[in-house]
Amino acid sequence: MTAMNPQLPYRSFGSMSQSESKSPAQVMADRRVVVEGLTVHYRTVRALQDVSLAIQPGRLTGIIGPNGAGKSTLLKAMLGLVPVIEGTITYDDRPLTEQLERVAYVPQRSQIDWTYPATVWDVVMMGRVRKSGWFRRFSTVSRKVAMAALDRVGMADYRDRPIGQLSGGQQQRVFLARALAEEADIFCLDEPLTGIDQKTETVIFDILRELANADKTVIVVNHDLGEAITHFDDLVLLNRELIAYGDRQSVLHPENMHKGYGGMVNFFSTMAA
Repeated sequence: MTAMNPQLPYRSFGSMSQSESKSPAQVMADRRVVVEGLTVHYRTVRALQDVSLAIQPGRLTGIIGPNGAGKSTLLKAMLGLVPVIEGTITYDDRPLTEQLERVAYVPQRSQIDWTYPATVWDVVMMGRVRKSGWFRRFSTVSRKVAMAALDRVGMADYRDRPIGQLSGGQQQRVFLARALAEEADIFCLDEPLTGIDQKTETVIFDILRELANADKTVIVVNHDLGEAITHFDDLVLLNRELIAYGDRQSVLHPENMHKGYGGMVNFFSTMAA
């Protein structure tokens, strides 16, 4: 695995004052993303029904399920991007939507306007807006953080290239660099492996593993049951309701997969179980 770039800061949550009076067990419990009784409807269509789970920091968590299962809806509901009928999502004893400055989000590529006249550098610097403030000049520190993020994803040589002129894999790397530049505690990626090459997939998983090893919370919506599934520590299996969640081996049990996908499914199994 590629070594972590020493210029790219991974902020230690343990240094924050609110955790100093708590035991390690309490701190770990607080730092879970806890979803309780989550229900989401799109008009008359049930997208998610009564979903409850807890996502652990320091582990790479994948959200899987068939098309229309509510995978992206779960991620968007956690971030307040779709209305919630019932339920709560908390982190560190507070609603997650009240602390979105601690979250970095990479949307699906299909949701991005690739004709927008922005360069690679423009996109990555967007990740520094919250820390710098709107309509304020970026500091030297912000520029160094953004450059380190571009270096880490192997896109520094493209910094002046219009984003629309990149390949799908290059575009995904740039948006991952933007997420890294945010120096977040929680990283949420919606189908980052769609339409990318094998080299980019390797880069993405190397970085996500580094983040998990740095005790970040990493959540990835994943539609592929191929070899990529072996990179995840934990899985959340949905089909509009929660089928199973936990470590990869237990979730990929044939009974769970049958319930989730409505029949037999083929997936890469040499290392999955």
